[in-house]
Amino acid sequence: MALPIQQQARIWAVIAAVTFVLLWLLGDVILPFLLGGALAYLLDPVADRLERLGLSRSWAVAVIALGAVLVFAAAVLLLIPTLIRQTSQLVQTAPELFSGLRDWLALRFPDLMDESSTIRGQLDAIGAAVQARGGEIINGLLSSAMGVINLLVLFVVVPVVAVYLLVDWDRMVARIDELLPREHAPTIRQLAREVDRTLASFVRGQGLVCLILGTYYAVALALVGLNFGLVIGALAGLVTFIPYVGALVGGVLAIGLALFQFWGDWIWIGAVAGIFVTGQMIEGNILTPRLVGSSVGLHPVWLLFALAVFGALFGFVGMLAAVPIAASLGVFARFAIDRYQHSALYRGSDPTPPLEASETIASGAAQDAGTASPEGAWRGN
Repeated sequence: MALPIQQQARIWAVIAAVTFVLLWLLGDVILPFLLGGALAYLLDPVADRLERLGLSRSWAVAVIALGAVLVFAAAVLLLIPTLIRQTSQLVQTAPELFSGLRDWLALRFPDLMDESSTIRGQLDAIGAAVQARGGEIINGLLSSAMGVINLLVLFVVVPVVAVYLLVDWDRMVARIDELLPREHAPTIRQLAREVDRTLASFVRGQGLVCLILGTYYAVALALVGLNFGLVIGALAGLVTFIPYVGALVGGVLAIGLALFQFWGDWIWIGAVAGIFVTGQMIEGNILTPRLVGSSVGLHPVWLLFALAVFGALFGFVGMLAAVPIAASLGVFARFAIDRYQHSALYRGSDPTPPLEASETIASGAAQDAGTASPEGAWRGN
């Protein structure tokens, strides 16, 4: 005999509350395991593809691990030192940039830039603060990050966790499927497929978009000779997952620096602006439609809200988990709305369910009926 719905709701509420408290208390302790699990989830489709090509699971994971080591070694040797050097130089050069801005304003708006002007005082204060605090802020961030993600975690624990989880991924999914409440198993599988589809479309797809655009911006800005182009390109690519924000932030910084560096040479200033316009066109017309798709349903405001909330609650761990949790909550919200539209509370005396919701449920039921393996039941691909 099934448990009453009220008792089931209480049990699941207690489980959710305990999980939330554990995440809040453990915080940084579970960070390497979250990172390892995220890496295993992201790389599982690659391992599945290698298995379909004839490799065993162990050999597939070994090939992935070797590739990851080579990529990481190349980044350490070639990219990361340059990023750190350019970031440090940008912090040291910032006062000169503010001084140039002050001189430019004084030349064109002399009334605003006299000795008693508020604008001049603010620019002087900002320049001095950046020079005095810039290095301190960077060192503080690095030392704080090392307190959470120390070298042992970065170079040993996370890869080891990822490898073990990746080897046993299919068995873990099958075991979780066996533990599902039988009454709710089809619904949970349907939700799991939707969550996986959303995460695959957004996290994997948008990650590729960020990587491609960041590389494009960095290389293009370096080719036109813009100082600190690599840092600006990396920053623009990093925040590209929020539509238009990456191009806006990177464009403002790049064009601002170009105005100081190429003042009077409008061809190069236009080239810098054209790089970001072209990047937006490539993202909107090619990369995002092909790699992310149009049915993810994650609004930029929702992402910003999730980053703010989970960052405030769980710190660095929350920031890392904000995007996948926001994607998952979006799936659950759509499921709850669908159930509400099929309830008597919404329909009243009208027995006809909404057409779109009926088609969605019928499609999910058909997928459940046609699914053979536990992993296939959880994955939409």
